[in-house]
Amino acid sequence: MNKRDYYEVLGVSKDASDKEIKSAFRKLAKQYHPDVNKEPGAAEKFKEAQEAYAVLSDESKRRQYDQYGHAAFDGANGGAGFDFSDFDFGDIFGDIFGSGFGFGGGSRRSTNRSRKGADKLMRVNLTFEEAIFGTKKTINVDVSEECSHCDGKGGLGEKTCSRCHGTGTVTAEQRTMFGSFMTRTTCPSCNGKGSTYDTTCSKCHGSGRVSKNTDIEVKIPSGVNTGNQLRVAGKGDAGINGGPNGDLYLEFYVKDHEFYVRDENDIYLEIPITITEAVLGCKKEVPTLYGNVKLSIPPGSATGDKHRLKGKGIEDLHTGTKGNMYVVLNVAIPEKLSKEQKKLFEALEETDLECNDQFKRIRDFTRKNS
Repeated sequence: MNKRDYYEVLGVSKDASDKEIKSAFRKLAKQYHPDVNKEPGAAEKFKEAQEAYAVLSDESKRRQYDQYGHAAFDGANGGAGFDFSDFDFGDIFGDIFGSGFGFGGGSRRSTNRSRKGADKLMRVNLTFEEAIFGTKKTINVDVSEECSHCDGKGGLGEKTCSRCHGTGTVTAEQRTMFGSFMTRTTCPSCNGKGSTYDTTCSKCHGSGRVSKNTDIEVKIPSGVNTGNQLRVAGKGDAGINGGPNGDLYLEFYVKDHEFYVRDENDIYLEIPITITEAVLGCKKEVPTLYGNVKLSIPPGSATGDKHRLKGKGIEDLHTGTKGNMYVVLNVAIPEKLSKEQKKLFEALEETDLECNDQFKRIRDFTRKNS
């Protein structure tokens, strides 16, 4: 059976870059690898892609292929011959499937590599003022750290694993009708460390890490809101095999204020005024985040009227600019009146509203609708 053109197999042009060739092979490998695709023909397509990549990713072999085609590797016809099954696909398959996944070609890389420790996430409750102005908090957190008794190894009396010979992995050959594939798995004897020990560490019980409760002082910036997170680098769990510590993430929950309502960086405050103040106008002392201010309320004000106090809102967490504060009026209706007050309201009932446009339009609409 005639072989397909290697460029056609990978779906790239003949002037494709190394990066494009690798990307195309990664896509096909993820699609047709025998360990993930059990459909008929998948293994054959996977092997075909392997062969194409093994040639086109090698500068010398690609040059030969471009000049002579498949004949360059056909030993029966005088070609140099090329057994792609010896090609090391370890790096690319490790990137795709992870170090513990089976893949063709095999790799001698040890899984006993350094890795970053796990990240931690904690919820931190803040008062409204703490969130607005920033604060310092002492956070109590449980983290894992490297065991000092065994230096993080998990045991004492270290020796090379007799099963994997220090590589941390074992390989097995998987035979199919389309060829042989090498499957690599983590060594069960040493769990991928490449070493075993005479005795298990009594302090960490073989894990190499111990739990520690510690206090961390954290500076919380001004302007944070519920749901915001703060990353504290290196304060998570200890790394593995000498890797860096994980990070601590603090997620904030801000308590509601008794009077202020927050909308992003703006603040809303509802203040009650009397009917007299609404009709005649007045000056009201209004509490803001930064102290009291005098607000002029014009005559004829009504419930729902909104007044903006520029720059009296919350400082933006990223830009430092401040939002605004909005004072919303609520005209308070008295529930009880003295006789004198009642007479005054009765007198007001006779107030001529003919000058009010809304009153006239409603009156005309009511008459028309009768």
